[in-house]
Amino acid sequence: MTFQEIQAKAVELIQNEHESVDHRLSQVCSLLKENVAHYDWVGFYFKNGDKRELKLRAFAGAPTDHIIIPFGKGICGQVAESNSNFVVPDVQGQDNYISCNINVKSEIVIPLFVHGENVGQIDIDSNTADPFTKEDETFLENIKKEIDKILG
Repeated sequence: MTFQEIQAKAVELIQNEHESVDHRLSQVCSLLKENVAHYDWVGFYFKNGDKRELKLRAFAGAPTDHIIIPFGKGICGQVAESNSNFVVPDVQGQDNYISCNINVKSEIVIPLFVHGENVGQIDIDSNTADPFTKEDETFLENIKKEIDKILG
């Protein structure tokens, strides 16, 4: 499937109001992991209430011990504070990286917003070194925009 085809399917899943938001997020995780060769783990982290931490809400891939991530820690925690996309071509080059799996070589994190507030993020790990392109980033931003709509 092309990014365009995957995106169309993701929009269909996200807009299905007959399913819970959590179910839709899980479906999107599975869709991305199963259809993009270099997406080995796909998850959604969200701000955990009033705490300065993120909590894993949905994912596809190997289970992780990192259910809670404090703001500022790891790539996800940094994005919670920076409010910006973060593409990491080589996780070994990041001092603040939290390893979820010894096979992970790169990561991309895209923040989610509701009414201008960073409420969570799409987190994707890859077992391939430096696979993420501008096309990946644009693709994920388009999916993020659809997810932002159902969170508000």
